[in-house]
Amino acid sequence: MSNQLPKESTQSVKRLVWSGGETITDSDQVVRECAVALVYNGISHVVMMLTPIDLKEFALGFSLSEGILEEVDQLLDFQIVETELGLELQMTILTRLFERLKQRRRNLTGRTGCGLCGAESLEQAVAQPHAIDNNLQINHQSIEQAVGSLQSYQILQQQTGAVHAAAWCDLDGTILLLKEAVGRHNALDKLLGAMHLRLMDRQGFVLVTSRASYEMVTKAASANVAVLVAVSAVTSMAVEIAQQCGLTLVGFAQPGRHVIYGRAERIK
Repeated sequence: MSNQLPKESTQSVKRLVWSGGETITDSDQVVRECAVALVYNGISHVVMMLTPIDLKEFALGFSLSEGILEEVDQLLDFQIVETELGLELQMTILTRLFERLKQRRRNLTGRTGCGLCGAESLEQAVAQPHAIDNNLQINHQSIEQAVGSLQSYQILQQQTGAVHAAAWCDLDGTILLLKEAVGRHNALDKLLGAMHLRLMDRQGFVLVTSRASYEMVTKAASANVAVLVAVSAVTSMAVEIAQQCGLTLVGFAQPGRHVIYGRAERIK
C-alpha cells in the first residue's frame, strides 16, 4: 500500500482519422479515467470516475466539501490501494465522524461530473451552505487576467481536450494553483484539497472551466472562498445558494466580458 502510486494521466491509443475524403491511421493521447472508491474506516462510501492523479488532494477536498471532515487533521491516515477494478482511497477518520457518516446512509456511484446521485432526501441533497466570512475585494481586470491566462496552465487539457480545471487565483488574477480532472466537481475537490494541504489563505478567487451549479457553489463556500468565477453559465439554484451564503458568483467569464450574480461590491 502507498499514498503515492504512480499513475499516468494520459494514455496513447490508435485512431483512424477521416479528413478530406482520405483516412489516416495515427495515435492520440486520451485522458485516463478509472473507478476510484473512497473508503472510510474500512467501509466504501462512494465510487467516482476520475483521472487518477492528485488523489490525496481529491480525497481530502471531497471529504471537507461534503462535510465528512471538519478539519484537515481529522484525516488520521491515508493509503491508496490498487485493485484489478480500480483504486481504493482508504482513509481512517475519527470514530464520531465515521458514526455520523454511517447515519447519513449515502451509497452513491458518481458518474463523470455527478454530484447528487444517491442522496436519499431533499434535505440531504440541498444542504445549507456555509456562510462566507471573507471581506475580499478584487477588480474586473483580475478576472480578465485569470481568464486570459487559463488555457496556458491547462496542460492535460492541451494534451487530451477532455478535462475540466479549477484554478486558485490571487488578487491580481495570477493563477497560483490549478488542478484538472474529467469531472468538474472532481477538479474543484482536488483544488480545495490541495489548498487545505498547503494552508493557502483565502485572499483570492476560484476560476472553473465549467458552468456553476449548486454543488460548485456549496463546495467553494465550504472552503470560505468568497468569489467563484465560471467560464460558462450559472444555474438558478447556484444563484440562490450564493446569495444565501454571501458568495459572489461570476458567470460567462470570457475575454472582455463577465456577468456578476449578486454581492457585486466585492468586484471593483
